[in-house]
Amino acid sequence: MIDLNDVDPSLARPAPSRLPANRAEARARLIEIDDGIAAIRTQIAAADLKRQASRRPIDPDWFHRAKTAVRHLERERAELREHIVALPGRRDRLKDHIIAAVRPDYDDTDWAMVLEVATRARDAEAC
Repeated sequence: MIDLNDVDPSLARPAPSRLPANRAEARARLIEIDDGIAAIRTQIAAADLKRQASRRPIDPDWFHRAKTAVRHLERERAELREHIVALPGRRDRLKDHIIAAVRPDYDDTDWAMVLEVATRARDAEAC
């Protein structure tokens, strides 16, 4: 029987409480998760081939642990993909830099007017 312990145990853990702070870290974790899922599925397939060749059943406890590990990784992957959407992208950072470059050219009254116009445009777009 193939030992499920060959898979890196950190890959089969539930989602960590600390989510990645940026997109690069999140993508790196997604790659680790995908590798972990592929490794476990490969072990399941190999165990099934051995089962077919020996005509003996797969250890149900091992199979359940393997499928549970895949399910945990898939759940973490889904949570991580949703988190990536919420992370600021390059476009958001560009906007921050533009504001930082332009803001000194406006006094508080003019800046308030710029924000009001931008807010109205955003609200009109949402309708």
